[in-house]
Amino acid sequence: MISSVLVVGLGNPGSRYRGTRHNMGFEVAEALARELGVSLARRHHGLTGGASVGEHRVHILLPQTFMNESGLAVAEFIRYCPVTYPEGLIVIHDELDLEPGVVRVKLGGGLAGHNGLKSIVHQIGTQNFVRVRIGIGRPVAHASVVDFVLARPRPEDRSELDLAVGRGASAVRDIIELGPAQVMTVYNQRARR
Repeated sequence: MISSVLVVGLGNPGSRYRGTRHNMGFEVAEALARELGVSLARRHHGLTGGASVGEHRVHILLPQTFMNESGLAVAEFIRYCPVTYPEGLIVIHDELDLEPGVVRVKLGGGLAGHNGLKSIVHQIGTQNFVRVRIGIGRPVAHASVVDFVLARPRPEDRSELDLAVGRGASAVRDIIELGPAQVMTVYNQRARR
């Protein structure tokens, strides 16, 4: 049994970025914190707090570095509170390769150009952790990916993303309680969601 689990929501700090596509990890982690009654306080280059879920001590971390330096906060926290890979580290992030609102769970694998994931892997030295991927879709042809992820979504996409926040928080709790393999069979076999 894993005694300590670190849940990391990826995003950019500050009101300028709140509600943008790139901050879906923050939104899911904040929703999970509300569900668990966790108050987040500034520590380890981030906002963090903890609660018990079954036999597990769950720590939630929202790095307050910018996205491309997220790994600094994760590595510092892990030095303070070591985790067991892969199940002990769950990272929630936006995913261009999924339609808006789709939630998928992945164990290890590539980084798909995501700067937050790249930073974490660079700092902790492994890709072997659980990811909860929140689909945001792709920009239209020839549009800037950077502008797209740092923009707030259209209302029709926002409604899908709002639903995904709840599904993402549920997926994290399921991973903690049931393990990633069992949760992947549920979330990844759904036709659309």
